[in-house]
Amino acid sequence: MMKEVLSPAYTTFLGLPGSFWGVLIPLVGIACFLYIVARRLIPLAKAAPDPRFDRINLRIKNLFRYWLFQYKQPRYIVAGVIHIVIFAGFLVLSIRSISLVIEGFYPDFVFPGLGGFLGKVYSVLKTYFATFVFIACIVAVIRRVVFKPERYKVPPKYGKEHTFEAIFVLALIGSLMVFESLFEASSGTKEALPPLTLAWFFKLILPTSSISFLQSVHTTSYFIHDFIFFFFLCFLPFGKHFHVLTSIFNVFFMKLDRGVVKPVRYGISEEELDNLEYFGIKYFEDFTWKHMLDFYTCVDCGRCSDNCPANFVGRPLSPRFLTIKSREYMFDRFPVLGLIKPKEPVVGKIFEEDEIWSCTTCGACEEECPVCNEYINKIVDLRRGLVDEGNVPQTIQKALNALEKRGNPYGKMESKRLEWAKSLEGIEVKEVSKKFKPEVLYFVDSATSYDERLQEIAKATATILTKAGVNFGVLGKKEKDSGHEVRRFGEEFLFMTLRDMNTEAILESGASLIVTSDPHAYNCLKKDYSDIPPVEHITEFILRLINEGKIKLKPIEQDDLVFTYHDPCYLGRHNLLYDVPRMVLDSIPNLKRVEMKRCRDRSFCCGGGGLMLFYEAEEEKRMGQVRAEMAYEAGANVIITACPFCLVNIEDGIKTSGLEGKVRVMDITELILQQLS
Repeated sequence: MMKEVLSPAYTTFLGLPGSFWGVLIPLVGIACFLYIVARRLIPLAKAAPDPRFDRINLRIKNLFRYWLFQYKQPRYIVAGVIHIVIFAGFLVLSIRSISLVIEGFYPDFVFPGLGGFLGKVYSVLKTYFATFVFIACIVAVIRRVVFKPERYKVPPKYGKEHTFEAIFVLALIGSLMVFESLFEASSGTKEALPPLTLAWFFKLILPTSSISFLQSVHTTSYFIHDFIFFFFLCFLPFGKHFHVLTSIFNVFFMKLDRGVVKPVRYGISEEELDNLEYFGIKYFEDFTWKHMLDFYTCVDCGRCSDNCPANFVGRPLSPRFLTIKSREYMFDRFPVLGLIKPKEPVVGKIFEEDEIWSCTTCGACEEECPVCNEYINKIVDLRRGLVDEGNVPQTIQKALNALEKRGNPYGKMESKRLEWAKSLEGIEVKEVSKKFKPEVLYFVDSATSYDERLQEIAKATATILTKAGVNFGVLGKKEKDSGHEVRRFGEEFLFMTLRDMNTEAILESGASLIVTSDPHAYNCLKKDYSDIPPVEHITEFILRLINEGKIKLKPIEQDDLVFTYHDPCYLGRHNLLYDVPRMVLDSIPNLKRVEMKRCRDRSFCCGGGGLMLFYEAEEEKRMGQVRAEMAYEAGANVIITACPFCLVNIEDGIKTSGLEGKVRVMDITELILQQLS
């Protein structure tokens, strides 16, 4: 008669020695896994280069923050907590899983460092975590099936829903917890198990008198656990749960610099661009290996599309499905079994042109992604491919032609770039020259120079600088469009031309500081230009003037005014200037300020950055209209922004949403000028 429960390695299972299964299952499982992963790496090996081994210390820091500590998960609190529990359980139970596999052929194995007191502490910890993960899986299934969030739904044009896969994987994870706990409970030891855990519950219901039954449960639960473990491992690379394996690498190699776009081709200098056969992405292999890793790593959580303003207003763009379509294409063209299929153009096969042009590059998708996927660089590269083939929307092409001829998208004469300054009374706006070298250069940019409404921003900025005694000047007719949107719309050569002309004019000005009231110009001058003086947004400059006592502000006289600040994408998300504009506003006495629900890094794009003003998008509602309604719902009657495009789009949104007379919008420079004492 058996007196104790034996290790599975010493028993028989399905008529064969347990040690045989203990070796066979891991060998087959590991071999299949390595083969599958090797096949999945083929497209990455064929991909375009992408240097990502710089700033290792920062990458390690990001790895701890975004991968280990799951920094972005709680932004969606319920889903985030569930994911954190399961993720933490994976980390804790990984030691247990490795130990169990080895015990199948080496029964006396003890994980290094866990032989004494520390081992007992770990045993309690892993037993509770197995229970927590099991409960989290049940909650996740209920949430998926019963309380299914809107962002999980899949429109018919994108194919079938992924609910079954999610539930199947949750069932696998839950089963691992159950059979590990059964294995623990049936070990036959007299030691008490941690109370209120799965293992504790199973030990309560298992008969203690029948050693043979315990042995059967012990052996069977072990090998079922072993089989599920390796089946799960091999199943991961076939769907969205590949992120379990790839996310650690995706986060480590994440984009480190906000607001920048990748060059046309890494390793190719600007002088060598003429030697390229084509620009941008035409075939799937033109994506970089990191972008393909993004496709593999997508969690399909829908957070990107849930925060995408283009998707919100019904444009034909969903960042989520842009990625999922790409992953499914990879699976189809680079199968685990069979031959690799011939390459073909991706536009028309995976992506639609309207989808590519609908993006505002606001960065909301990248801000929200818990595994740090990138989208803007992919969109820009796809646009480069379209521009290279001449597939550009007519309205945008007209603006690009005007930029090429006149240096501005309106096609207006260079000599009229400073027309806005003529109507200023008592304020002299000087053009830089050989005789006049200002300390501060005010870079106005095209929209603020030529658009009649937006010229008020230029006038307000110039007046504030003058009243503060700042020695400033402008480039005037020497100034060209900064090229920010030109580059992000895929016209690299035109951007380089504009950049070089501006750089030459800026350096000739002799200025030691550049100030601009346009976040797009601000981002471009800081991130896309080089070897020019430091650049500040006007809010940064104004705050310093306030702190130095060079300008004083009078109180708001109307007690019924409630202000809210709209964060421009290229000032906030792309440059992290959230507090400075608010500090400027809070410097005004008696100013009442509220926050919109979507503010700071979750700010809702106005929809009109740069050349988007010239793009006639297919949409159900204007983004500016949505933003105006958000401000009204927050209880504000004055919207303050710090971007000319936000101003004009929200102003139009107020008109189309029927909020005229209830809400108005001002640029922050207009408000500061109004409140100068």
